[in-house]
Amino acid sequence: MTSARYRRKVAAAKIEGPPFHRNPTVSRRLARSLLAAAVLAAVPALSIAADRITGHTFATRSEVIAPHAMAATSQPLATQIALDVMKGGGSAVDAAIAANAALGLMEPTGNGIGGDLFAIVWDPKTQKLYGYNGSGRSPKSLTLAEFQRRGLKDIPATGPLPVSVPGAVDGWFALHDRFGRKPMADNLAPAIRYAREGHPVAEVIAYYWDRSVPKLSQYPGFKEQFTINGHAPRKGEMWKNPNLASTLQKIADGGRDAFYKGDIARTIGDYFKANGGYLSYQDMADHHGEWVEPVSSNYRGYDVWELPPNSQGIAALQILNVLEGYDFSKIPFGSPEHVHLFVEAKKLAFADRARFYADMAFQPAPVQKLISKEYAAQRRALISMDKALKEVQPGTPKQLEEGDTIYMTVADADGMMVSLIQSNYRGMGSGMAPPGLGFILQDRGEMFVLQKNHPNGYAPGKRPFQTIIPGFITKGGKPYASFGVMGGAMQPQGHAQIVMNLVDFGMNLQEAGDAPRIQHEGSTEPTGQATAMTDGGEVNLETGFPYETVRALMRKGHRIVFADGPYGGYQAIMRDPETGVYYGASESRKDGQAAGY
Repeated sequence: MTSARYRRKVAAAKIEGPPFHRNPTVSRRLARSLLAAAVLAAVPALSIAADRITGHTFATRSEVIAPHAMAATSQPLATQIALDVMKGGGSAVDAAIAANAALGLMEPTGNGIGGDLFAIVWDPKTQKLYGYNGSGRSPKSLTLAEFQRRGLKDIPATGPLPVSVPGAVDGWFALHDRFGRKPMADNLAPAIRYAREGHPVAEVIAYYWDRSVPKLSQYPGFKEQFTINGHAPRKGEMWKNPNLASTLQKIADGGRDAFYKGDIARTIGDYFKANGGYLSYQDMADHHGEWVEPVSSNYRGYDVWELPPNSQGIAALQILNVLEGYDFSKIPFGSPEHVHLFVEAKKLAFADRARFYADMAFQPAPVQKLISKEYAAQRRALISMDKALKEVQPGTPKQLEEGDTIYMTVADADGMMVSLIQSNYRGMGSGMAPPGLGFILQDRGEMFVLQKNHPNGYAPGKRPFQTIIPGFITKGGKPYASFGVMGGAMQPQGHAQIVMNLVDFGMNLQEAGDAPRIQHEGSTEPTGQATAMTDGGEVNLETGFPYETVRALMRKGHRIVFADGPYGGYQAIMRDPETGVYYGASESRKDGQAAGY
């Protein structure tokens, strides 16, 4: 058997969603095989990019630089739509809505109007950040007792039971009401046109779409609306979705209520009633998102902003707070110390994530305590430079008794910057596609635990734990960068790595995303999908880390896995505070584009 087979394993599921279930014996065997293969084939890591005369050798391209506006999305056509909206007088929020609507058509493997939305907006008029939680709640008629009656230990990943109210459309209108300039009909027009006339499917999306069709075609409406003669559209094949065009046109004409209180909501309610589900017209009509205050922690002079639970954003702040206690000017990127300290800080943050992150209407979380420097110092004391942690308990902050998505960012000529993330949760969501509507309902309810007293325990009308998080950085009270990394549990890990790459390692915006990434898996989860970490989990390393680092990490007790795919998808925009010039970056591992004018 070739060494390459041992050195690499392909991710078993799309990034968004819970960590993969693994057989511990197989993982141990894989680790031993990796070590043996490495001894036989210990050669310097190859650069992952072509030769460049400037910057780091792993950089795939330069940053995009523009004087007026910038957009960075996961699909070039969506990026161009955002720029066209701003050229036509729209704000960054108008452009973000237009691009998001298009992405729901062009990237149904990650998002759509059947999913949820979170956003952070920098408003140049008030010089403030605003946060929006556009996540939906569980059906009010579905009880914990019903799951127990069915003998279920976990909520299924697909089908009618994991479906919660989709919050994305509500998020669009909330953002538009406060920050939009153009009529909503104008913002939705490009997506409607592409849905009717068609667009060529991108390479990475075609890959994930093809993987989704076999398992989701069993659900009513999916095969009829999301395949071409029973198969997924192939790379470059034209894809039309006239049903989605009609749905978006109804929203454009009738506003928010057309989605939540009109024929669309009635169709959704009737569909689930007929197909063993519980999401009702009334659940749709009762939905409301909410404006929330972003929370921050300062990392070496930069204020890093996230949204509070029910999302996992503050895990990034907890990781950074722990790492701030180490002098990374003396710890090189990619060194054993860099990777070891990052992984250990992640383990500590994720133990708290499992204990405290949930719908704050049901369980208030001690957010300010968790992201305090004092608490970080307590947790940092648990880290050894020589040995990997095998088990981690959640901490006790003072005064307390006790994976698929799209990310995009847009900035306009007035200085407004939008950090927006939107998701179906697991790939193409639940697979439940109501007839004639052209979209799939999310399966975010899978994240609930079927235990009454668990922080994330299922209850009717409750928001599930959310993985999707937009990020933002300010410096001296001024906008510095709008950024995000989609991808389940990778997201807070990705956020922390991007900040470290910019601040500690002096990378530019594109290099910060191109740099090889780390993902630790196996921490105790806030859901019913995994047991408590007792073996230290696994460290996924992307191509590009020196093998000297791998050997040193193994000696510290880390299990190392080389994985293709589970490292997220990055977009970012940075603003020069002196000149107002924008810098844009996009994920080189996927289909996206940053562009400006």
